[in-house]
Amino acid sequence: MRASFLLFVLGFILTLNSCVKNNPDPSWIEVGEWTISANPNLGGDEGELNHNITEAWLYINDSIIGVFEVPFKIPVLTSGMSSIKIYPAIKNNGISATKKIYPFLDLYEVNAELIQNETLVINPTTQYKDNLTIWVEDFEDISIALEDDPNTSSANYQVTNNNLQSFNGNYYGKVNLTSSDSLWVAYTTAQKYLPYGQEVYMEIDYKNDINVVTGLLAISQSGITNNPNIQLNAQQTSPTVWKKIYIDLRELISNQASGSYFEQSFAAQLDLENGQTSGEICIDNIKLIHF
Repeated sequence: MRASFLLFVLGFILTLNSCVKNNPDPSWIEVGEWTISANPNLGGDEGELNHNITEAWLYINDSIIGVFEVPFKIPVLTSGMSSIKIYPAIKNNGISATKKIYPFLDLYEVNAELIQNETLVINPTTQYKDNLTIWVEDFEDISIALEDDPNTSSANYQVTNNNLQSFNGNYYGKVNLTSSDSLWVAYTTAQKYLPYGQEVYMEIDYKNDINVVTGLLAISQSGITNNPNIQLNAQQTSPTVWKKIYIDLRELISNQASGSYFEQSFAAQLDLENGQTSGEICIDNIKLIHF
């Protein structure tokens, strides 16, 4: 998939350069960064509206122009009144080479006139779609649906209020690993039946200086299976910064026993043999979303 996407981008660039060279008077489209707003039909169920929508799929008159990282400015060979559609896209599972339209956000659509040698500026907005099922753990309530594993975890998360570190809301979960408490294993306690063969995502905000492995805990009559999934790589910057990732669960769910219900799992361990004696993990706004 990565190779085919790179070939698509290379082919588009070569075609674009050729078209601009042969048509010195193109129209221009300039697209700014995405803004996400609340959907009044969801009544706040979508939780915090921070995002990491870094890409846009651009269509003009229902023909794809390309996939671009926002913000961008490109020449196009269309002029006159045009239907412009921009789809919000993400780095699927945090992988830069896998840019996917995020299925739970509305497209941005406008009819506008494209004029040769002039620039149409668009600042796209989006919102979560209607009729979504959304579960959120934002660490703001008294009861928190995240539990340290009592059998394996030596480290525990703490609900923390630190305005210097929290970027939305008042609270988040924080784990400090030490040489004596070097392993953290936790899972959400909201047991969810999730649809097979359909789009399901976990969103999570995080900052960490140690690797964290996310997973999917499948619970069925035959037992409990933990399926390690996407690793949140340790940040090399100091201090660490808040990031957001969109984790695709569709395939993992489809591989589990029929009738299973699911929890999300997290695991991190210090590499004591190589001298790693401390680690810090912060997480917030865990969202589980599907239609």
